[in-house]
Amino acid sequence: MSDQQVLYLSRADVETVDLPMREIIELLETAFREKGNGKVEMPPKPGIHTMPDAFIHAMPAYIPAMRSAGIKWVSGYPENYKRELPYITGLLILNDVETGIPYAVMDCTWITAMRTGAASALSAKYLARPASATVGILACGVQGRANLEALACLFPVERVYAYDIFPAVQERFVAEMKARFKFEIVGVKKPKQAVVDSDLVVTSGPILKHPTPAIEKDWLKPGGYGSAVDFDSYWSGAALAQMDLISTDDHAQFEYYKSVGYFQQTPKPYADLGELVAGLKPGRSDKKERTLAINLGLAMDDMAVAPEIYRRAKEKGLGTWLPL
Repeated sequence: MSDQQVLYLSRADVETVDLPMREIIELLETAFREKGNGKVEMPPKPGIHTMPDAFIHAMPAYIPAMRSAGIKWVSGYPENYKRELPYITGLLILNDVETGIPYAVMDCTWITAMRTGAASALSAKYLARPASATVGILACGVQGRANLEALACLFPVERVYAYDIFPAVQERFVAEMKARFKFEIVGVKKPKQAVVDSDLVVTSGPILKHPTPAIEKDWLKPGGYGSAVDFDSYWSGAALAQMDLISTDDHAQFEYYKSVGYFQQTPKPYADLGELVAGLKPGRSDKKERTLAINLGLAMDDMAVAPEIYRRAKEKGLGTWLPL
């Protein structure tokens, strides 16, 4: 009989670890540098789709330098809010890199949220103006919160404009962020008001194959940076065509999504985040450039973070040991 055990970490366990956002950004920067240098194994993520605009994806990755190998089984269901359920849910499994034996299973909700925000901020480090101080948040859910937290780690944020199609969600976001941060948080009534005066703009609504984009040409000011967490759902074709630099986190996955119907009006990205971090391609070179990051969400993001969650959870005595 095997004496192998796996540590199960619930969502509450993962959240109790409370890995700081700044450290998550640093872990992702290490991982993307490795990716830029061709040292990450990450096949395209296959998925199944039980409802329109919903997905369940398998996301494997191996980062040798971080001794991290594993897979995330994650779902995104846009209609879950009607059931008072989260949009994103799933589990993550870590495997020992020498034996292949699983050693941890953990909820991936918190990790997915935090690493996604961290990727936006990491992209902004290379594509945004360092003095950027005003943030526009369009969609005030989990990613609105995580992206704001991440951007505040790297930029001198002074004011935030928040917009959501649901006024109650926007009001709750404004109240929570005012209690958490010292900078000014302003709720606005129209999407344009969250964009035109902002240096950093984050859109994070549901990912839709046939969206009705809100952001028009000239809304993002010269020198502005956008992070399209929701693919191109918020950005019109004219607004996308106006970008001087567009990056993604993985060229192959971008092309895959384009082949199945997304990004039909989006220009081809000039670089991926690994190329930027590794110094293989330049980031922003002019203070007036409009830049946009379209990060699709990579398995390596999760595998960069999960081992540190596991290590700290063990130190704190969190989780439940289960026999294999």
